[in-house]
Amino acid sequence: MKLLVVEDDRKVAGFIHHGLKEEGYTADIAPDGEQATLLALVNTYDLILLDVMLPKKDGFQVLAELRAEGRTTPVLMLTSRGSVEDIVRGLDAGADDYLAKPFPFDELLARIRALARRGSRPAEVLRAGPLELDRLKQRAQVEGTLLDLTAKQFQLLEYFMLHPNKVLPRAELLEKVWEMPFDPETNLVNVHVGNLRRKLAKMTSNPRIQTVRGSGFMFQVVDGPTPPPTP
Repeated sequence: MKLLVVEDDRKVAGFIHHGLKEEGYTADIAPDGEQATLLALVNTYDLILLDVMLPKKDGFQVLAELRAEGRTTPVLMLTSRGSVEDIVRGLDAGADDYLAKPFPFDELLARIRALARRGSRPAEVLRAGPLELDRLKQRAQVEGTLLDLTAKQFQLLEYFMLHPNKVLPRAELLEKVWEMPFDPETNLVNVHVGNLRRKLAKMTSNPRIQTVRGSGFMFQVVDGPTPPPTP
């Protein structure tokens, strides 16, 4: 497991780095916000330990930039600023957990293990070919042109984009998108998938929604040049 430790205090950074190494983790150290952002964007980490009070960019800025770039790496914020306002600000910015200094190292390890079990969360912006879906702003667009979707079509498209190139049974879609038990008599899923498919096909043929006979539907994303949309 590889971590990024963002801490400007050399003694604290050295203490954390040594303790992580003793536990079998590997870690990079970033002494300021700019280097932290650069390392986090060019490398893959399983977890980021992020101090708030940093030179050049504070931890809130670093976190906001990483989330804006679609980085979903779990972030544990470490800070001596333990006020409720700071905790709320950090969590709202996209932090996964918050630990106030000073802290027992055993507690830090326990929180690292908990976040590792939880894993990365889905990105706030999903992309598939020229299609982009912003989960926070609740909008989808193809190369800058907005898709006119109902609320349920948006939820359906979001679920498809979270499971690309995978056959999704109608029962699963009904349960996950509509929160309803499967009813073999309903054509609710077919109708909504059909409407969504037609809206997508007018703007792009990649991705597309395929019917897998006898099984369900697949949100197919093809690598390479995007073919023109269906006339």
